Amino acid sequence: MTARATYDFAGKTILITGGAGDIGKATAHRFAANGAGVALLDLNETKMVDVARELAEYNVPVATFGCDVTTSEDVAKAFAGAVEQLGRIDYVFNNAGYQGLFAKTDEYPEDDFQKVIDINVVGVFHVLKAAAQHMRESGGGAIVNTASYAGVVGPPNMVAYAASKFAVIGMTQTAAKDLAPYGLRVNALSPALIGPGMMWTRQTELQASVGSQYFDSNPKVVEQQMIDSVPMRRLGSLEEVANGVAFLMSEEASYITGFNLEITGGQ
Repeated sequence: MTARATYDFAGKTILITGGAGDIGKATAHRFAANGAGVALLDLNETKMVDVARELAEYNVPVATFGCDVTTSEDVAKAFAGAVEQLGRIDYVFNNAGYQGLFAKTDEYPEDDFQKVIDINVVGVFHVLKAAAQHMRESGGGAIVNTASYAGVVGPPNMVAYAASKFAVIGMTQTAAKDLAPYGLRVNALSPALIGPGMMWTRQTELQASVGSQYFDSNPKVVEQQMIDSVPMRRLGSLEEVANGVAFLMSEEASYITGFNLEITGGQ
């Protein structure tokens, strides 16, 4: 994986939740290539360790922590461990999430709706609160919450995910106001169709399986239908998402807070 060294993050530390996932991994590479130490948090400790091994090529400090973001105690423990091992936290990429099932609203399972909210809303809040408590004491920093274009225009068959990501955008706007006096900037990032990767494949397969008027029953046809909805007629890459995170964390974005950066190819 290649990453362009556009910003200087040498001597800084970024904490990434969902660090074993596609976007978390791409962002870890992006920041490590630019000199930042990296703390990875994820439930999947095996994959997370694999990502940490990959980051060794950049010769920066890396630490990993198993963490369930729905549990505030887990989050607090991971933050304390990151500070102990890496010295301080300058940036937090609040990225852990769950896409949820795909079903029409009147058929959506209540237990999965709750799971989506627990991870994507309550979990984001736990990390946001812990980040604010740690970073305000060290003079500020930047937080980026992973939202989604699904939280800007609700897609069909994704009622739980859309609700959770609308909530993340609102949480970002409020937190930006609350935390500005501490020198903390809080922004959100809303990718649309990003791939290749697990979430892209899963999305096309599950949308095809719903049997709605919006998508074909063949996942390959769904892929083309989705790409045809993008003015740029292609998927965004994981690296392009990571570049958005890097910009929002950088000094070039020093007067930007409470903003939702849409990475959508013009949708």
